[in-house]
Amino acid sequence: MGGLMESPKNAQNSPMAVRQADVIIYGGTCAAVIAAVQVKKMGKTVIVVSPDKHLGGLSSGGLGFTDTGNKEVIGGLSREFYQRLYTHYQKEASWKWQKKEEYGNKGQGTPALDGTNRTMWIFEPHAAEGVFEDFVKEYKLTIYRNEWLDRSAKGITKKSGGITSIKTLSGNVYQGKMFIDATYEGDLMALAGVKYHVGREANSVYGEKWNGVQAGVFQHGHYFKANVSPYKIEGDPKSGLLPEVSAEPIAENGTGDNKIQAYCFRMCLSNNPDNRIPFPKPEGYDPARYELYARVFKTGWRETYDKFDPIPNRKTDTNNHGPFSTDYIGKNYDYPEASYERRQEIIKDHELYQKGLMYFLQNDPRVPADVQDKMKQWGLPKDEFTDNGNWPHQLYIREARRMIGEFVMKEADALAQTKVPNPIGMGSYALDAHNAQRYVKSDGFVQNEGDIGVHPKSAYSIAYGSILPKENECNNLLVPVCVSSSHIAFGSIRMEPVFMILGQSAATAAVLAIDGKMSPQKLPYEKLREVLLKDKQRLEL
Repeated sequence: MGGLMESPKNAQNSPMAVRQADVIIYGGTCAAVIAAVQVKKMGKTVIVVSPDKHLGGLSSGGLGFTDTGNKEVIGGLSREFYQRLYTHYQKEASWKWQKKEEYGNKGQGTPALDGTNRTMWIFEPHAAEGVFEDFVKEYKLTIYRNEWLDRSAKGITKKSGGITSIKTLSGNVYQGKMFIDATYEGDLMALAGVKYHVGREANSVYGEKWNGVQAGVFQHGHYFKANVSPYKIEGDPKSGLLPEVSAEPIAENGTGDNKIQAYCFRMCLSNNPDNRIPFPKPEGYDPARYELYARVFKTGWRETYDKFDPIPNRKTDTNNHGPFSTDYIGKNYDYPEASYERRQEIIKDHELYQKGLMYFLQNDPRVPADVQDKMKQWGLPKDEFTDNGNWPHQLYIREARRMIGEFVMKEADALAQTKVPNPIGMGSYALDAHNAQRYVKSDGFVQNEGDIGVHPKSAYSIAYGSILPKENECNNLLVPVCVSSSHIAFGSIRMEPVFMILGQSAATAAVLAIDGKMSPQKLPYEKLREVLLKDKQRLEL
């Protein structure tokens, strides 16, 4: 839903449809599609109500260099997704801009094309979207796209502690026995009256170390390694701050706040002259916005290309890297709870910032010649995101609302230091949070804060209770994306393969709860576990 919104249809103009299914899934993410497949496989009816036109969220929106950690723990339909991509890349026709043997096959920790396990972890956006659409066709999934939840009180009907129906802005009503919120934002969860948290908890809340403010903690290279002045006239505070620096003083380490780790677009770029278009000069382009980056170059920093990760066909999944990059730090704090209109403004603002950054790197005289010459080899691929000016249709909503459910996943759980109750899937990636603010230190130089990367000692299990609201808040809703987790534990859980795993487990629980005529909270775990294992989910090491 960090996607592009078409103007919602006016309810008065269209006859209201009432649509029914056993399970109603709200969202268009990878978790939504996988959950729908699982419901169908278990013999129940399902409707996906998707605000997005394009299915798959970030998995088809530019994040092709999959954050996986330990591949062994990715099972079930999530693994099948990557196996289908493997099959796609076995076809000669899939290698249009590059020979298969020219592709370097570098993945995160394992080969990208893993012949032994027949999985492909690194892929182009359109290839991923193709797999999701194949799922839709094969399982005859009913999907209504560009359907936006009415987030007013009129958008939901509850009875006896559960949701009976939801309504979209177009006036359509969806009735079901069970509901799954598979959005990055958690809009249905919030509308249902489920408690949640936005921002970073203080370390004291759950007895953690890496939550809250983390000034002076540098675990990746995303900080200012040399002294850089944040003022318009270097060294002169009276001249005012440069753009993209906050005037707010830094709080004490470990304190909680409402700040959100930065968002960006995961850009797919091409260096094939026949398949690339130069970066457009965005509307309202102001080179002064990027002065801070120019000063970083002056210190001798040369890491611009460190996260141009190769995906097939001479393309990249380009991610944030360094002190000043594609992460638009501090500009998303109000996104999780904002109106649709305000979210669209935030998304547009991110797009203009990032397009401006790329235009700056290709054209600004302050950019060192070696950096600029290399950047001129890159552009947007002509064959990706073809209905959106070749720009990703999904902003990377790294974190928004997080439920406070039956069980809260905490730092120790995500570091594999505990045994969680009733596992329904596994994670293994580092506790990974991006910067949340860029501020002026007491010595007058600029610095970033919030970037954390702490590795678990092994893969860890994710508790069933983390996708369940408290029963007295809602007794027929499951939440596999905005899971019940502290900010820092979510830093590891929030990976696309994990969202698919949790989507499958949520759907399984929903169907079993319908069969047992009970709430998911009352579902005997042994029954759930049995089906998950049969469906090849990995629950513990």
